Amino acid sequence: MIGRGARGIVTGSACALVGSAMILLGSVNSPLASRTGAVSQNTQSWIGTWSTASQPARPGALQTFTNQSLRLIVHTSLPGGRVRIKVSNTYGDEPLFVGSAHIARRTTGAEIDPTTDRALRFHGQPSTIVPPRSMVASDPVDLDVPPLADLAISLFFPKATRATTIHSLALQTNYVFNETGDFTGDAKFPVARSISSWPFLTGVEVAASPRAAAIVAFGSSTTDGDGSTKDANKRWPDVLAERLQAGPNQGSRPRRFGVLNEGIIGNRLLFDSPSGAGNPFGPSLGQAGVTRFDRDVLSQPGVKYVFMALGVNDILFPAFPFSPTTESVAAQNIIAGYRQLIARAHKKGIRMFGTTIPPFEGATFDAAGIKVSFYTLERDSARQAVNDWIRHSAEFDAVVDFDEVLRDPERPARLAPGYAAADHLHVNDAGNVAEGNAVPLSLFDGTRD
Repeated sequence: MIGRGARGIVTGSACALVGSAMILLGSVNSPLASRTGAVSQNTQSWIGTWSTASQPARPGALQTFTNQSLRLIVHTSLPGGRVRIKVSNTYGDEPLFVGSAHIARRTTGAEIDPTTDRALRFHGQPSTIVPPRSMVASDPVDLDVPPLADLAISLFFPKATRATTIHSLALQTNYVFNETGDFTGDAKFPVARSISSWPFLTGVEVAASPRAAAIVAFGSSTTDGDGSTKDANKRWPDVLAERLQAGPNQGSRPRRFGVLNEGIIGNRLLFDSPSGAGNPFGPSLGQAGVTRFDRDVLSQPGVKYVFMALGVNDILFPAFPFSPTTESVAAQNIIAGYRQLIARAHKKGIRMFGTTIPPFEGATFDAAGIKVSFYTLERDSARQAVNDWIRHSAEFDAVVDFDEVLRDPERPARLAPGYAAADHLHVNDAGNVAEGNAVPLSLFDGTRD
């Protein structure tokens, strides 16, 4: 959405060419990796503690940073003692030059604990060039990364740098230094302005035990957190991460999970961001889920579980005047897309969990000079047909019934009043908490509710 019988059913009471960015990581067994302290594959492995999905910038909103330092704040899920970051130039047509980078634990605002500040290197060098359509990982550094904590990643761009690769709906205040120059290591970070996106930064990974695993939430704006409170980390995957950290251990050794949010506002399962004339969002709503699945899900190290939360925008987008008529879909098209992704995940030994599509009666969009109402009986019928298949087909490994959790019992075609955001399309903090709490910890091996 755009906005600001299964093997296990849990309730609350299309073929596409796969285009992914080249990833420049290096083997943990290489001489370079050994020099920079890569973890032994026999004892530990890399798992994401935070991630976000890369998007192209929206037309007319492209930011440029020239001889400037940025401080980007992220919220962790999985603890670790060694850490590295991933920088993406997925949608860049030119090489991306990062002059320097630091990581530290955030204290408040743009400030860090100086005792935790670590300079990052890339293949032993303090700077790096990320080729177009590529992504790089930093060398690892020793840093105590707690769970459910804020990290500050500071990046310096010495040359004029167009932020062509971003995540637009950060729901997190990030910062641009008020002077030109490299201030990535400064504890105090006087702010010229704040930004509400994550430019270039796409992941933070920690060295974890072999028992650790990644959980990916793969969806649209409802997964991305639209409707939740900024700077509060109240997206439903955040709620799940909190529950996993508070949950029981597996015997004497905890099984730890990184929870990775790969939601993109306005994203669809079967089609890229609409290319029709008059689309004010251009390509910024991302590639189709069936296209980006390899990059955003299968390439995540240690991924064992995926929540599928795409499909609603495929149903709703014909309401927009800029959507091509050729991109209207029926329930069976969405189901075919699900089947394709289930097969691709299962081929990698990954469990796929379906989530039903919540109701949208009364839902509206009023922004960017466009005002539409989404609900029609035909669209709701498609939603219900998709949900029936999710619940009863037994093709997902389990199902979490977000529809039942969030709908109004007195009027099940719309969201419950206590959960609905102002647009009646997304949910508020309480709705996100209800979704996160609806996921049984028993879905994950070695845990129980």
